[in-house]
Amino acid sequence: MEDRKKIIVVEDDRDFRESMVEYLELAGFSVYAASCAIEFYQALATGEHYLLAIVDLGLPDQDGHVLAGYIRKNTDMRIVILTAQSSLESKVSAYQSGADLYLVKPVDFAELAASVSSITSRIGSTATVGLEPVSGDQKPWVLHRSAGTLSTPGGESIALTAKEFDLIELLAGRPGALIERSDLLKALDYGNDDLGNRALDALIHRLRRKKESIDQRIPVKTLHGAGYSFSAPVLIY
Repeated sequence: MEDRKKIIVVEDDRDFRESMVEYLELAGFSVYAASCAIEFYQALATGEHYLLAIVDLGLPDQDGHVLAGYIRKNTDMRIVILTAQSSLESKVSAYQSGADLYLVKPVDFAELAASVSSITSRIGSTATVGLEPVSGDQKPWVLHRSAGTLSTPGGESIALTAKEFDLIELLAGRPGALIERSDLLKALDYGNDDLGNRALDALIHRLRRKKESIDQRIPVKTLHGAGYSFSAPVLIY
């Protein structure tokens, strides 16, 4: 099985975990199953490389938000949260911890497999996330978590506020895909009302104005008034 197909599932419900793993393996993935956080850490200690982790939040030995934060800070894995917790607070916290996608149980396994396939298909061996593989003449943008900056393909560094960084990270996690306004409002902790929408519009406007200090515009694209996308290849470190 190709490395790009290797994923890890962290889920304490045995029946659900086994059913999910069986479906994902039939869909073409190589799946390692862990029942708790310690089993996840033990799997990583072997040196095996996984491209994506599916994490339940209600683990018996560690909060899934904490585990997601560890994954984001210490690996290049993408993260899918799969949980029964449907509250806005939980979803916002998961995205702030580094989740790429948040799915609420019960979930259709076909939808889960399609989501995992979509995410892993955009990840290269060097953790490249983009619309297509980055070639020698197509340099990516780079989002730096530790510095809180965004670099242009030409190497110019753009300082981002915390909210600007959160927005770019949400969009860059699914480059080219429409992220609906309502989802962005929730993830950014803005209300789904006139005040929240104005705050989001102002955030987008500030990002676009940053082009005045660089050679090119940050590729945040409006899609039919329904949401936004990051329309260029991007690396996230």
